[in-house]
Amino acid sequence: MSRTRSTPARPLHHPTVFEPLTFVLIVALSAFGALIGLHLITTLGISANTSVIGALLAMLLGRVSILGLSKMRSIHRQNLTQSAISAATFAAANALLTPIAIPFAFGRPDLVWPMLIGSAAGLMIDIWVLYRAFDSAFLPATGTWPPGVAAAETILAGDRGGRRALILAGGAVVGVVGAFAGLAMSAAGVALIGNMWALLMFGVGLFVNQYGPGLFDVDLTALYIPHGVMIGAGLVALGQAIHLLVGRRSAKAAARAAATASKAGQPAVEEVEPGRPTVDPARLRRAFGEGFVLFVLGAVLLAVLSGLWADMSPMALIGWVLFAGFAALVHEIIVGLAAMHAGWFPAFAVTLIFLVCGLLVGIPTVPLVLLTAYTATTGPAFADMGYDLKAGWMLRREEQNTAFELAGRRQQYLASAIGCLVALGMVALLWRSFLEGGSIPPVATVYADTIKAGLGADGVLTNMLIWAVPGALIQLIGGSRRQMGVLLATGLLVGSVNACWLVFAALLGRVIYRRVRGAAADQELSLVGAGLIAGDSVAATAQVLRS
Repeated sequence: MSRTRSTPARPLHHPTVFEPLTFVLIVALSAFGALIGLHLITTLGISANTSVIGALLAMLLGRVSILGLSKMRSIHRQNLTQSAISAATFAAANALLTPIAIPFAFGRPDLVWPMLIGSAAGLMIDIWVLYRAFDSAFLPATGTWPPGVAAAETILAGDRGGRRALILAGGAVVGVVGAFAGLAMSAAGVALIGNMWALLMFGVGLFVNQYGPGLFDVDLTALYIPHGVMIGAGLVALGQAIHLLVGRRSAKAAARAAATASKAGQPAVEEVEPGRPTVDPARLRRAFGEGFVLFVLGAVLLAVLSGLWADMSPMALIGWVLFAGFAALVHEIIVGLAAMHAGWFPAFAVTLIFLVCGLLVGIPTVPLVLLTAYTATTGPAFADMGYDLKAGWMLRREEQNTAFELAGRRQQYLASAIGCLVALGMVALLWRSFLEGGSIPPVATVYADTIKAGLGADGVLTNMLIWAVPGALIQLIGGSRRQMGVLLATGLLVGSVNACWLVFAALLGRVIYRRVRGAAADQELSLVGAGLIAGDSVAATAQVLRS
């Protein structure tokens, strides 16, 4: 039998990040998460999703009855702390240290500080756009967001106990053991939760990535075949996003909003039917439109601080600034879509696509270094915040109260912003000890070396254009809900040994178990999948202690 929930059935006010205890924990856990991210990105070339770690630590503190720590038994405060530590981890590793390491690895350490300021601006814009666009038709709260499901189920299992906790704990044990054995257990976990067609294409991409070179005696990466597939799928995905952006609200929704706005004083928050997005097409359009403008302004700031304005003609500088803003926005959209459906995102590969495009159009080396670094800034924190807002949405949905959901979402945004600022402080203090000590993120070295070497082979553009066609067709066939083309390209680009077999096995087991268990299967499979992802995250974080 499940025990009684420790939080009120229908809380009137969502806890805030500025409660003294919550704020102190957010800052402390953010610093811890930033250190984990910096260590992992420079030693193993990865950054772990630490949201489950943050949730577990908050739960443990909630069991302490002194210093007011028992307040952390609230699932909503736990959600705020896990949002902060997760944001700090990805911000420090992916959005700050990796971008500033690119000019450093290129031999221009004088550009590190300008790049850090530009990356900080891009990072804050990145999470702001996700906050504004989350729970729209394009980035729905009902989307998969697998690590977010894992974080929410972990918090709920700790709060309620019972059979739910046992199933999730069993999955977590398997996830930890499998991860330490070198298996990508999060791939199996995702396959138990997400859209089956999208994940089937993800598995196919992983399969071709692993076995294609041996079967067909061809180096897919050297020929830029995966990049071409992603370009085609990404362009169609961008078109699908634009289609949603130019859409209009229904007359019913417009009338409801008008009635709400006509009330005296401050308008009450509009209540929505269950399952209907809280962000309508007009708000989504503003979010991405304003995001593009802000990314362009961030690129202007970077150009001024780095001295590009003095080395480029006015027209070339305007072109660079506009392309940088466009690349930053498209990068976060593609990475966000892949993360929502697969729980994995090809940030490295998509950045490499824009780098190659820069080489093809002849952007000079230093501007291309800064363009690549600025593009690399966006995406990971965008995806990670999507995971966290998904977790918060799952924890708050029982209230069926739109005002409470929006208030909680805003507090999560603030928690993530605090986590990002703490990460910025940590990187500003520690980057010299990492980079000058030789601890450079491997992907930063790849970017720098690629720019130095140039394209080095004829036919790169032709290959990418040829393979863009099947990527575009598959994305069109799957539609915006399945994102089959983007997921196929993600599998082709990220690669992980034997991950394809884990995906295929999980999908097959999912079909069989559904036939055996019927309606009860989905929740149980989600719990097992969440456990596998949580266990994989714990194991990845534990690499800090092992390395």
